Amino acid sequence: MNIAYWILAGLLCLFYLYGGGVKLVRSREQLRPMMAWVDSTPMPAVRAIGAIEVLGAIGLILPPLTGIAPWLALVAAVGFVVLQIGATRVHLRLGDRRIALNITLLLAACVTGRLAMTWL
Repeated sequence: MNIAYWILAGLLCLFYLYGGGVKLVRSREQLRPMMAWVDSTPMPAVRAIGAIEVLGAIGLILPPLTGIAPWLALVAAVGFVVLQIGATRVHLRLGDRRIALNITLLLAACVTGRLAMTWL
């Protein structure tokens, strides 16, 4: 189960580091082709979501790796579950039915959280 955690957490970490980093540094015009929802969201909120994603990605890897407060990995995974529930709602509210990635990330975060519980 330890190997499964590191594989899944590593993939989620890479995804959210990239996605969060992009939201932190790119302008609305640069984000629009990838994320149509930025038009209906204030940029401070987009930046906050990006910061949450980056911090969550770090929370999946760093605490279990160092052994310092490894329970934070579970908190990060639960945070990503909540984030993806919100993201799915936003997509559906805007009429975008392409939510397969959101559901995949939601399930991956659920499994990662379950595997992270071994450190509790």
